[in-house]
Amino acid sequence: MEMFDLTLIWAFIIGFGIMMYVLMDGFDLGLGILYPFAPDEDARDVMMNSVAPIWDGNETWLVLGGAGLLGAFPLVYSVFLPALYIGVFLMLAGLIFRGIAFEFRFKSRRNRHWWNRAFCWGSAIAAFAQGAVVGAYIQGFPVEDFVYVGGAFDWLTPFSVLTGLGLMAGYALLGATWLILKSEGHVQDWAYKITPMLLALVLFVFAVISLWTPFVNPRVWERWFGNIQLIWIFPAMALVCSFIVYRTVQKRRELAPFLATIGIYFFTYLGLIVSKWPVIVPPNYTLWDAASAPESQLFLLVGMVFVIPVILAYTAWTYWVFRGKVRVGEGYH
Repeated sequence: MEMFDLTLIWAFIIGFGIMMYVLMDGFDLGLGILYPFAPDEDARDVMMNSVAPIWDGNETWLVLGGAGLLGAFPLVYSVFLPALYIGVFLMLAGLIFRGIAFEFRFKSRRNRHWWNRAFCWGSAIAAFAQGAVVGAYIQGFPVEDFVYVGGAFDWLTPFSVLTGLGLMAGYALLGATWLILKSEGHVQDWAYKITPMLLALVLFVFAVISLWTPFVNPRVWERWFGNIQLIWIFPAMALVCSFIVYRTVQKRRELAPFLATIGIYFFTYLGLIVSKWPVIVPPNYTLWDAASAPESQLFLLVGMVFVIPVILAYTAWTYWVFRGKVRVGEGYH
């Protein structure tokens, strides 16, 4: 098999892993962001219980994407890590804090409010860091011969701050629609109430980012306005999904808002990919520039052939076992 083919296969695997992480871990990060605004402590119990059996399995996709990226495109790490050390550290610290909060909040009574804060701040910091890292990737990095030559805080710009806040809003929307699906009573009523407001916020922020992005990266400008007849289908479909979210919430549907919100993310993600394709290390290093040896890619691919079906199987089984509503007073701890 030629390197060209293996590189494309690995690009698909890593892109799929990252997409699965964003979609599956996004809603429990979103619940953490919404935590301070919950109507009462019973609602917080329901929010945490709705993701308690599945949150750690969702993060498997982050490990898969990161490990695959290291094995298939090792030169990416020589640029991304020096450029994004602080952002990546903040993301991991946030994920650690929220993971600890999952376990300790249910056992604590006197100090439960501190674990509530840990869950909220851990989720918010992790989501913001992820969004800021995406913004930094869109902007590009100062790179010479695959060596990052910028400063430690070059990734933190007004644009990356906006993308960080935008991802927080998007995750909160995903969390609200997940709560509609998994809750009932006053908790579900609250989720129905906040979803249209979150949708409006997401659309506003995404519109600003979309207008700003071509000025941040000239390559993106050329890609979007040079292929208007093809590439604009992705934002158009994202808007269709947004309309579906609004209408189905008005009709108090339960599953459709969550699926439509996933659609918003899916088409936005595809739009980001086609904006940069085939560049993997901005400003101009492609997939093939950063790829490892064909023998290494093939060796790793054999393992992935077995690993990915297993992950898909146990993920599907977990969601099936813990399907249904989470009610006040019930849980998995």
